[in-house]
Amino acid sequence: MSAVTATTLRVHHELHESRAERKRRRVTDDADAAEVLALLDDTYAQSILRETRNEAMSAKELSETCDISISTVYRRAERLVDCGLLAERRIAQPDGNHHSMYEARLDELTVRLTDSGLDVTISKKPTGDLADRFTDMWEGL
Repeated sequence: MSAVTATTLRVHHELHESRAERKRRRVTDDADAAEVLALLDDTYAQSILRETRNEAMSAKELSETCDISISTVYRRAERLVDCGLLAERRIAQPDGNHHSMYEARLDELTVRLTDSGLDVTISKKPTGDLADRFTDMWEGL
């Protein structure tokens, strides 16, 4: 799949998108489309997405569950977050430190072959707790 190339990447970053538009991200740039497809071809990235599909997990939990080194979890998680496929939530600890929880954002990926190349669309699912979702919905009004 790494040999797959795309011709265009356009990411919708409009301020007043509809809810449906905010849940979809159209990938149309060579580097980003290729990065998303290559990342989804990666066994470690697949494991992280699969394990975080229904519940958020820490890097330590992912490392143990997926049998991946902690440094690999952090590297893949960073790439998945950058591509919009994984959400990262930082949780403050009583001692002042924090740790990150990761949750899959990917709901569906569509790849269409067009006259101009590949058209990749990512549909995202809501993440976070109910309060965070309500805040996002309220700010989107």
